[in-house]
Parts: sequence; structure tokens; C-alpha cells
Amino acid sequence: MTVTRSSVSTPPPFHLAFPVRDLAEARRFYGGLLGCPEGRSSADWVDFDFYGHQIVAHLAPGECRQVATGSVDDHQVPVRHFGVVLSIPQWADLAEKLKAAGTKFEIEPYVRFKGEAGEQGTMFFLDPSGNAVEIKGFATLDSLFAR
Repeated sequence: MTVTRSSVSTPPPFHLAFPVRDLAEARRFYGGLLGCPEGRSSADWVDFDFYGHQIVAHLAPGECRQVATGSVDDHQVPVRHFGVVLSIPQWADLAEKLKAAGTKFEIEPYVRFKGEAGEQGTMFFLDPSGNAVEIKGFATLDSLFAR
């Protein structure tokens, strides 16, 4: 199932580069666990197709560190994070896959704003290098920026 877009225009793909401590570990996590196809790479970096967006894991172990958190909905959310918005079925499928793989969630999958504008599924987890990833799920992208 694909997310429908009626009033939300299709944005161009984004590019995000981030540090990792080990490229083989990043390949197992992003390529293996999350199922992101690998693109170009070198001895120092590897890029992945992150749901149509380009993310690049750069070997920089000294830049990997604990992330600060902020309070949102009685949860401590990693302030520095990135992610993707999926349809609710895709989000639920990925949540089950991550649970089955034994993923430690920083914030377990749950639904925010239930019955309100902007209702969404969300979950947070860290990659092996400590980068925080948030995956959101929406029934329709029309509610992505709803107030």
C-alpha cells in the first residue's frame, strides 16, 4: 500500500550524511535489517536508498556519541534524529520486523494524536553507531502537517 498524496506535493529526495563507527555494521543495519539497497561506496563511506532518499554513512568513529533528548508526549526523544514517513501498514510491518529482530527501541512503537489531526504511528531506535532513527506512519500524507 502506498501513502496517498493529494494536498502534499511530492518533495525531491533529501540527502543526509552521518557518522558511523564501522561500515560493515552500517551495511548490516541499513542494508540488512532495514532493507535499504546499497548505492555507491568507498573505503570510507557507503550510501543507501532510504525509501527513495539518499543517506550516506561516513566512517567517522570519533563523531559517534550519545544524543541529547527532549521531552515529547512523556517520552525522552533523541533531539538529533532522522527518519521517514511510511503508510500505516508499512510502519506496522517494519515495527514487527524490528521487534522480531530484537531491536532495542528508544521509544516503542505507539500511536500519537489518536483520533486527532495528525494521528501517526511513531517509533525511535538507534543504529549501531548511536544515530537515532524515527519511523512514522500516517494513513494519509494530507495529515502530515495537520494542526
